[in-house]
Amino acid sequence: MNPVTVTGIGLVTPAGIGVEANWRTLVAGTPTAATDPELKELPVQFSCRVPDFDPVEQLGRSHAWRYDPVTQFALAAAREAIVGAALDPATWDGARVGVVIGSCVGGARIGAMANDQLREKGPDSVSAMFLPMHLVNMVAGVISIQCRITGPNMVISTACASGATAIGVARDLLLSDRCDVVLAGGAEAAITPLFVSGFARMNTLSRRNDDPAGASRPFSADRDGFVMAEGAGMLVLERSADAEARGVRPWARIIGCGNSADGHHVTSPHPEGLGARAAARQACAEAGISPAEVGHVNAHGSGTPMSDVIESRYIEEFFPSALTTSTKSVTGHTLGAAGAIEAAYTAMALRHQTVPGTANLDALDPDIRIDVATGPTSVSVEVAASNSFGFGGHNAVLLMAR
Repeated sequence: MNPVTVTGIGLVTPAGIGVEANWRTLVAGTPTAATDPELKELPVQFSCRVPDFDPVEQLGRSHAWRYDPVTQFALAAAREAIVGAALDPATWDGARVGVVIGSCVGGARIGAMANDQLREKGPDSVSAMFLPMHLVNMVAGVISIQCRITGPNMVISTACASGATAIGVARDLLLSDRCDVVLAGGAEAAITPLFVSGFARMNTLSRRNDDPAGASRPFSADRDGFVMAEGAGMLVLERSADAEARGVRPWARIIGCGNSADGHHVTSPHPEGLGARAAARQACAEAGISPAEVGHVNAHGSGTPMSDVIESRYIEEFFPSALTTSTKSVTGHTLGAAGAIEAAYTAMALRHQTVPGTANLDALDPDIRIDVATGPTSVSVEVAASNSFGFGGHNAVLLMAR
């Protein structure tokens, strides 16, 4: 087993800006979904937005206008993670530092604005900054520019597994000695009328317009879909020996990563969860542990009727001793950022030895037979898993140790 250590975490999510704010909201079990004025003409009129994010305050005036919110969120989270890891871009060897970011969409907001300008005012109205603000690779590119990073630099897109997949790729860069430090995570800012309409047409979103706070309810008998969210989660990863030599206090160790494809359907998971099982089996084999040693699972738990049942059956069979939670009940579904944000939450749960509860779980679906935390629960857990699954059949399972 070759562990990699999480030495820094940065979070910009609907649960708050910063690690401490996120943990308080998670432990309180406070859902963040609210009516969204931008969506008022749509069938789904609510979302989970990042609260009180001021790009000028977070990044400075010169950066605030140059970047789409997806990059703003990612850069703010990256800066927090670097500070938390007690690292300084002014002094590190940038050629030995990498950036791996997961994202589905890229600059969704600037894309919508540019399309409106083109249609209403013609091609000369489209900003010369449109492409640098819109292209998905720019999330990682901007971080590398702003943080003096000249090592491997990439964006990974595996739908809603993107953030977790990015962490796995980052771990490989460390274990292959291509990097000494990797900034890994996910970012998304796709709450626009177009993307909300697309998901609504697929019948994947909750329609509880009269009760937004109660809409994200994974594993609940009356769940009816997920809630769109935005945000970023960033982790600083180092080889455990290097982190120990620096004397930093780790959040957790990443001891195994598993990836697979369902090869089944463009949107629906395999009905028997075969891909999820394959990814979990791979992660456990890499970590050299038995699945029975996993004491906590941060589930993908999106709140869609079919996928929650399929995931629960795989957890029941594969991780029978695990206390499960879905933090999407609080944050909503941040799409490509979800795997990274939830990996951060899993590391935090291991440090605090506390599993946040699953909000809005009034009555467990009788077809779901796993142990689901309904409130913050003190635990004694050495190993935890974080599940991430995405359209196209992408599966990623991360194993983390205390």
